[in-house]
Amino acid sequence: MPTVHRCHPMPFGTHILDDGRVSFRLWAPGADKVELCLQGHAPEISLTMAAEAGGWYGITTGLAGSGFYYQYRIDGRRYVPDPASRYQPQDVEGSSQIIDPDSWQWQDAAWKGRPWEEAVFYELHVGTFTEQGTFAGVKERLDYLVDLGVTAIQLMPIADFPGRHNWGYDGVLPFAPDSRYGTPDELKDLIETAHAKGLMVFNDVVYSHFGPEGNYLHLYAPEFFTDRFHTPWGDAVNFHPEQSHWVRRFFIHNALYWLEEYHFDGLRFDAVHAIFDDSSPDILEELAEAVRLGPGYDRHVYLVLENDNNAARYLRHDPSLPQRYFDAQWNDDMHHALHVLLTGESTGYYRDYSQQPLQQLGRCLTEGFAYQGEVSAYRDGKHRGESCSDLPLTAFVSFLQNHDQVGNRALGERISSLCPPEALRAATAILLLSPSPPLLFMGQEWACNQPFTYFVDFPEALGEQVNEGRLQEFAKLAAFNDVEMRRKIPLPNAIETYQAAKLAWDELEREPHQQWFDYHRELLRIRQRQISPRLKAMAPGSAQYRVLDDRAISVQWRLSDGSTLMLAANLGSEPATVDCHGNGEVLFASDSKVKKNVRQGSLNPWSVIFYLKEARK
Repeated sequence: MPTVHRCHPMPFGTHILDDGRVSFRLWAPGADKVELCLQGHAPEISLTMAAEAGGWYGITTGLAGSGFYYQYRIDGRRYVPDPASRYQPQDVEGSSQIIDPDSWQWQDAAWKGRPWEEAVFYELHVGTFTEQGTFAGVKERLDYLVDLGVTAIQLMPIADFPGRHNWGYDGVLPFAPDSRYGTPDELKDLIETAHAKGLMVFNDVVYSHFGPEGNYLHLYAPEFFTDRFHTPWGDAVNFHPEQSHWVRRFFIHNALYWLEEYHFDGLRFDAVHAIFDDSSPDILEELAEAVRLGPGYDRHVYLVLENDNNAARYLRHDPSLPQRYFDAQWNDDMHHALHVLLTGESTGYYRDYSQQPLQQLGRCLTEGFAYQGEVSAYRDGKHRGESCSDLPLTAFVSFLQNHDQVGNRALGERISSLCPPEALRAATAILLLSPSPPLLFMGQEWACNQPFTYFVDFPEALGEQVNEGRLQEFAKLAAFNDVEMRRKIPLPNAIETYQAAKLAWDELEREPHQQWFDYHRELLRIRQRQISPRLKAMAPGSAQYRVLDDRAISVQWRLSDGSTLMLAANLGSEPATVDCHGNGEVLFASDSKVKKNVRQGSLNPWSVIFYLKEARK
């Protein structure tokens, strides 16, 4: 089998030259002097880096090689890691290590990815997915994921974060896989093995902010940030084009680096609504174009957004700007509408879905976003979203759970503990058999009992601030304005919170967990055989829904081969009167009586039926 080497060239960081020497470059416009400190020797070797135009410092030396440790010393005082470090064996405060990307011989030269319409996502946190909490631990479970029926692994952020454990959204060195999870080669081994089993692998990247611990860019490159805008994490990243050419290139190269050097199949971009850039093209458009003209030129590479603004323009294939598009966005509206129907919750952002959840679910199932410019009460009467009815439904990733929707709850409860089993079964069928690509959160497929709450491992003072901030946040909710109730909230900086989030795989050996797993696998088999092959080039605007009763709905989708997929569902605890009559093959029915009941004009509580009507020949 032919092998290939993959190395993404960058204008910063380290580069091993053909003659064995190593080039080091750092953008430090706020520094007067920068020294390269080669470590592992006694004493360390300090070399003054040459000042170059535009705030750059560089040096090429034969005193270093692959595996060497190094740091930069700023103005003779502060040691800092390389912001483009490929690996940090001693965490974010320690030395960077020179990695030779060409040392890994890739065996997946023939892998070109999978068609988007086959995507079924499985989001996982490397540190809690297995007891080992490593890339190698994930690798051991790949056959399980194949058997389940997912086709794409969505890793929560793996970029180096401070401490022993973290969700990953507090990362500060975006080019370095966190050493707690394993080495760069172990990550490459995971991805290569996944490809051999037909699984795509996506990386979650964070370009809206850096974490609060271990970030030294303010010290030597303050131009990275701007006080013109503020985010929940402090000053915004500065993407103003006249001031931040190298900031923009830093993040664009980061995206290309993960896709090229690690052969990821796609990226999920976290919280892009917290990226502020009024230039044209803006940073997202510029990044997408770089990917389309680079690693996405000759293989399937996918770009997925999280964007609370529901900005549909990023998902549109504009013929005048053919490379500046993203493939999909996580659809929070779908989750929120279903969550309200299943649980009856109406606080926080669920307030926007408490009046007409069924209609909003119907809009999600047939158009994409529920909010396409309507007023949001939760957002103090501001308009939210853009029209998306011209977009294919495959541009919207649907889910019942994800890390946010579970972990941002005070107690980290999963949906399986918040609603009756029959309600969850109905919602799961809708999620997995509707045209939009579905996403499962780790353990969801067996109704895992483990909570998943926010956890960090910060120094004591910062950790206490995070703990107190979380308690104050939930004290605003009626359910937690009592001191005794707040004491039940797991503290983010406590080791027990992290340990409690680890999946309990032995649950699969007991009922009802095995039944839940079999149920998810059955639905995904149906999707794979009957639905996914009919989604390619599915035309926008070819779906419609009707509300049949207070809690009943029918939906029809015209698929790309001319066939029609039909759904009738009662998402309530009382029988519903309906007037829909499916006349195709029954793909799935929640129980043996559903088809008969529908013909008689009724649906039992929490009943779901899917039909497929073939196109006329």
